[in-house]
Amino acid sequence: MKALREFVYGATMYEIVSQKLRARMHMEHLFMLITMGDMLGIPILPPYYTLRLLPYAIPHLKTWERQLLRERDISDEFAESPI
Repeated sequence: MKALREFVYGATMYEIVSQKLRARMHMEHLFMLITMGDMLGIPILPPYYTLRLLPYAIPHLKTWERQLLRERDISDEFAESPI
C-alpha cells in the first residue's frame, strides 16, 4: 500500500510540490534582497524597516549571502531540472 501511495504521489504531485518549493525559495531570496540588500550595496528599503525586519532575517542571512554571491554557470540551470 505504501509503495502504491508513493507511486501515485510521484506520478501526480511530485513536480507540483518541487515547483512550489522552488518558488518559495525564490520569494525568500527576493525578501532577503529587499530587506538586506544594503549589505551588497543595493539600498532599496530605508534602514528603519530593515532594522525592524532584522530578527526574522538573521537565521537565513549567511546562507542567503553565500548563495547570492556564488558564481554561476549556464550548466547550473540544467542541473536543477528534474529530467
